[in-house]
Amino acid sequence: MIKLSIDKIKKPLKFFLIKLITFFAIIFILDYSIGNVLRYFYFKQKSGLQYRTTYSIETTKADLLIFGSSRANHHYQPDVFEKKLNLSYYNVGRDGNSIFYDYAILKSILKRYSPKLVILDFKAQEFIKKKESYDRLSFLLPYYRTHPEIRSIIKLKGSYEKLKLLSSIYPYNSSMFTIAVGNAKFNEKRTRDIKGYIPLTKVWNGSVQIDSSSYKYDIDSTEVKVYESFIQDCINSKIQLYIVCSPYFIKYGHTDYSLALGQEIAKKNDLKFFDYSQDSLFMNNSELFSDASHLNENGAKIFSGMLSDTISKTIGNKIKN
Repeated sequence: MIKLSIDKIKKPLKFFLIKLITFFAIIFILDYSIGNVLRYFYFKQKSGLQYRTTYSIETTKADLLIFGSSRANHHYQPDVFEKKLNLSYYNVGRDGNSIFYDYAILKSILKRYSPKLVILDFKAQEFIKKKESYDRLSFLLPYYRTHPEIRSIIKLKGSYEKLKLLSSIYPYNSSMFTIAVGNAKFNEKRTRDIKGYIPLTKVWNGSVQIDSSSYKYDIDSTEVKVYESFIQDCINSKIQLYIVCSPYFIKYGHTDYSLALGQEIAKKNDLKFFDYSQDSLFMNNSELFSDASHLNENGAKIFSGMLSDTISKTIGNKIKN
């Protein structure tokens, strides 16, 4: 009787285990298959922001690189810098990102070569503590397996990232639409992409914005440390680094807290920090802006000329061919 009872228990348990193993096997096969299809089409893109990230990490060998967020993307015209500085150009900036993204891109680039000159576009409230800075590290997930040099940065996204990245789908699960668009032929003509620079044509008709926020706000100490690491890696690689806060159509009643801290750190490292955030030429000309935070194409041309002239006078013949 006892033996019969044990057999009755064993058979359902065995059947359950087989079903469970089969279920996980199917999940694994689906995850692996779908993930690899997504990966194939992700790296097959020839246009768009994901393509520009891949090109920045794996291909560019330009002498001059522009780092930063959307303001980097839209404020630095390549032809102006190439002509004034006699250096090849690529813009590795990406919309909505922080110093975390900039440093990851720099680390990947330095595995391949050392550019001659780097411009880091520094924005107001660069170091403000916010969750979005970590969430947007998801843009780097597709490179986790093949670029070990940036894994420590990606892991800042959360405590369980290493576990989540066991999935082949996970790095792409929030990018499926963008991958589809990036593989479409029309996307190559949809946005003007000039060596990573994206010109804006809209003209801002609004009045100057007034910033009345408090000088003090919570600083993200991790972002500050990463900014310091970015600087140190450039110094160690003998790269001429310039940190720039490009123009705003926003009037500040005080120096932004992050901007003050960024300038202080740059000064300690004997680096040039150019602050154009309140430059009168731009503050008095709304037609040079696309919105309060971004220059349009005409504004970018004027700003690029000003900055490249200043850099040319500063560097002399140190890095020219």
